[in-house]
Order: sequence, then C-alpha cells, then structure tokens
Amino acid sequence: MRRLHAMILDEVPECELWFLDGTNAEGRPIANPNIGYGRYTIRYANGAVRDWYQVGVSATKSGISVYILDREDKTFLARTYGDSLGKAKVTGYCISFRCLADIDLDVLLQAISGSLRQESAKS
Repeated sequence: MRRLHAMILDEVPECELWFLDGTNAEGRPIANPNIGYGRYTIRYANGAVRDWYQVGVSATKSGISVYILDREDKTFLARTYGDSLGKAKVTGYCISFRCLADIDLDVLLQAISGSLRQESAKS
C-alpha cells in the first residue's frame, strides 16, 4: 500500500488526498480503511449529491482494491486495461489484485493517473 501510494503521488502530486478509517458516524467499522485521491461529485438517482474521492485504494483480506469512480461507462476499465493488467479482476469501477508483483504497475498507474488528470483538466 505504501509503495502504491508513493507511486500515485509521484504520478499526480497535485491531487487532493482523503484518508478514511472505515468507520461510520457512530465509530462502527463499515468498510476497510482507504486512501482517496482527487475529487468526484456523486449524483444519486434521488437528486442528492456528495463529494467523494475519484480514485480510492484499500487493503482487503484478499489483497488490494483500486476504485476508479468517475467513469459512467462501466465497461471502460475492463475494455481498456483488463487484458494488460496481469493477474487482476476488473469490474465496472474496481481493479483487485493479490499483490503488486501480480500486475503491470505501469498499466495500473496509467488507469489511475488518466482518471485524475482528466479531472484536473476540467478544473
């Protein structure tokens, strides 16, 4: 996690950082702790909006998950990076892998920085 965090900051040093401990307002664990990068506005079906991170990284029981949340096309990650990432599971917004050695780090960083730079260009 530390190595990946440092690599992301080297790639996109200007991104906003979020540190979440995985607990709710009552202090109960509801998710794994995670680090977020960038800013993304989530728009819910009921009209509510919420600022959140654009890219998140979390350690899980089975390895590491990278969440790229700003893509409306839920096939984009798998189509664009799935075949070249290595031993990773790619869903609509998540790239999961056991350890950094299992994946092509350049491809992972391309997916992450592409998302973060896209948002920076909008600002």
